[in-house]
Amino acid sequence: MLNIREITQPSELRVLKTAYFNASTSPLDGMWHFGFVPMAQHFGFYEGENLVGYCCINSEKYLLQFYLSELANTLPSDLFTSIINGESAAIGEVKGAFASTAEPQYLSLCMDGSAAHSVNALMYQFCEDKAVREVNEIDLNLADDGQLSLLVDFAFEAIDAPKEWLTSYYTRLISRNELWYWVRNGSVVATGECRLFDEYQTQFADVGMIVSTEHRRQGLATRVLKQLVMIAKKKGLKAVCSTESSNIGAQKAIYKAGFTALNRIVQFDFSNR
Repeated sequence: MLNIREITQPSELRVLKTAYFNASTSPLDGMWHFGFVPMAQHFGFYEGENLVGYCCINSEKYLLQFYLSELANTLPSDLFTSIINGESAAIGEVKGAFASTAEPQYLSLCMDGSAAHSVNALMYQFCEDKAVREVNEIDLNLADDGQLSLLVDFAFEAIDAPKEWLTSYYTRLISRNELWYWVRNGSVVATGECRLFDEYQTQFADVGMIVSTEHRRQGLATRVLKQLVMIAKKKGLKAVCSTESSNIGAQKAIYKAGFTALNRIVQFDFSNR
């Protein structure tokens, strides 16, 4: 019989998470899996005392990861159906899920369990063979603690993200030498991120950029991304990135920088079943 219990020590899941990432067909999105997932609630699947799988659910009651080992005696479809039907007392209500097309088993289970879905984001990989017009190298500066307040204010104005979250997020990036910024005529016009993975898919770097509202549609985003690709390559890493499905401007910039959208992140709704 399978039991579900909350996991409070992430280290307990290291072996299963390694198997989860190894089973993916492409690198998974860094922001989702290393930004949002650590803040989610994790649950372990136990057969006796053997930990054979896990899932994690965010505060909005959406599944973000689901994995059941091939060694488990429980059928993945039976367990998944039980969870999304709210039959687990430990987990409770589940409204939906986010899954990428690079996670075949998890994605298939979500498709079986839901009639309503939509594309949330596009996932890209840099394509070495793709012909991309060269641009002049730009003067990206590596951020330090002295620029934290400046860059938080810049990002707040550009994307309207909460300042508290931006401060925490940028503090971590700066401490890891992963945040860059571009100044023109004395003002910040763009920021760039080249985030490294501490475990799992460590051969990749997750890149991203923000351009000020008054400097958009001028090709700056593409130039920043190209520079970030070069930063990743110097570290021996291949660049990946993502953007929302509604952000057409970012999609064009990413494409022009030499990336190909190989996968999608899909939102599923179980409440209409």
